Amino acid sequence: MAKEIERKFLVTSDAYRTLSVSACEIRQGYLSRNPDATVRVRLMGDRGFLTVKSRNRGISRDEWEYEIPARDAVEMLDRLCDGPVLAKTRYIVPAESGDWEIDEFHGRLEGLVLAEIELPAADIPVIIPDYIGREVSGDPQYYNSNLAAQA
Repeated sequence: MAKEIERKFLVTSDAYRTLSVSACEIRQGYLSRNPDATVRVRLMGDRGFLTVKSRNRGISRDEWEYEIPARDAVEMLDRLCDGPVLAKTRYIVPAESGDWEIDEFHGRLEGLVLAEIELPAADIPVIIPDYIGREVSGDPQYYNSNLAAQA
């Protein structure tokens, strides 16, 4: 088991695009959106993942992630998900305190852009780039599992 320690922010401009070192198309859906045991299936490019997460405690939670065959991920996304499947493009922007993952959402969530940074500890200082806006780390309306219900 790993600990996920993550801060999340709204994005105020597309300046991150020129700074990114990669971009990847993602489809993700939820087999369980129960906050005590969220189960997500994700297709990132041509790789599949199954992830189980515990309830958030501040900006931290337990996480178990396993790579699965991409074909299995596609079948789960198409047949088993609880609600709509999220579609987004993820940009990776290197930074001093860790890589920023910037997600541009598609479909009904078009226009929503969120930035996340994973940290080794909750008290690590983060340098906030100019294109990053208000922090939404703890706001359930920005949890991907809740966004999926609107996708």
